[in-house]
Amino acid sequence: MTEKNKSPWIDITPPITERLGVFPGDTPFRRNIILDFKQGNNIVLSSVSTTLHLGAHADSSSHYHASGEGVEKRPVDAFIGKAQVIRVSGKTGRIEINEFSTVKIEAPRVLFRTDSFPDTYNWNHDFRSFSPEALGYLADQGVVLVGIDTPSVDPEDSKSLEAHQILYSRNLCVLEGLVLTHVTEGLYTLVAPPLPIVDGDASPVRALLHPNPNIF
Repeated sequence: MTEKNKSPWIDITPPITERLGVFPGDTPFRRNIILDFKQGNNIVLSSVSTTLHLGAHADSSSHYHASGEGVEKRPVDAFIGKAQVIRVSGKTGRIEINEFSTVKIEAPRVLFRTDSFPDTYNWNHDFRSFSPEALGYLADQGVVLVGIDTPSVDPEDSKSLEAHQILYSRNLCVLEGLVLTHVTEGLYTLVAPPLPIVDGDASPVRALLHPNPNIF
């Protein structure tokens, strides 16, 4: 592709392959080839089995609260529009307010680059997540969606899912599993709507950023 024809969109979605890491005990991605040119068929046809929490994905509130809703009922406009990328430097533990409180929140969608889950094909257990207070602070700033470059807004071993409960109580949408290592801090346009999977607890997304934050 020539520089002239290079797309301005920045892909923040990990490639989907059978090597992609999923939460321990969850269903990994598998693609089953039903028909193939190599087998003498006239088309390629395949099916997949996978967790809905695959790669870049949107959790729905039914995933973490008994009174939550399916992902098809999440507001699509929360996943499209002006977004802000914030980088935090700590490598482990929950993200606390004091790590980003000096940054002015300038968009209703805020994505956090932590660099704490650097290889989507090799699972590490000590990735960063959010403190409940940090999510409450963001909601108070008018944020409607939070995103993170790790598999979850809570630590892997959390059973009470304190951060997820703040997502529910403050009606925040969420994106997990983003790839932000090649994205600098600043303002962008985000496009990452979930699929309308009826009663789905999550949906994979194709998450994209555009350097112009005011496309829409």
